Amino acid sequence: MEWQPEVPRWRQVYALLEERIDTGVYAPGTRLPSALDLAAEVGVSPVTARRVLRELRTAKLAYMEPGIGTFVSRLPTSPGD
Repeated sequence: MEWQPEVPRWRQVYALLEERIDTGVYAPGTRLPSALDLAAEVGVSPVTARRVLRELRTAKLAYMEPGIGTFVSRLPTSPGD
C-alpha cells in the first residue's frame, strides 16, 4: 500500500476496507480479516488494524461475533423494498 503522509494510516486502511465493502469484494456477511491478518496484509501494526475494525463497527459497516470474528453488516434495504 502506498501511504499518504498527511493522512493517518488508520484512515487510509479504513478507506481501503470501506472501498472493498462498497464494491462487493467483501459482501454482506463476509468475515473480515483478523487484526493480525489485516496488519500483515497492509503493513501496519496490529493496534492500528484493531482500530480500523473498531471504526468499521462504529460506522455500522461491520459487526463482531465474539470469539468468531468481525463481519460485514447487511446492507440496509431501501424504503419500498
